[in-house]
Amino acid sequence: MLWVLIFAGIAVAGLIVAISYAVWLWHKASDLFSEVEMLGQRVDELTTLLSQIEPTPAAQLPRHRSDAGDRG
Repeated sequence: MLWVLIFAGIAVAGLIVAISYAVWLWHKASDLFSEVEMLGQRVDELTTLLSQIEPTPAAQLPRHRSDAGDRG
């Protein structure tokens, strides 16, 4: 009869460990999803900033002397 109590104790301990692990894993997944959401917000901000950049046409850029003519 003692073996029944031992196995029941092991089962209860295993159940407690499994529940504790599930709670820990849930918190970690929640943190991960929060970080992914923050990353999405940062991507939106970056997209907004990049959309404000207006490239200068090549014809309007100043011309530079070639490197071969500058030496010597």
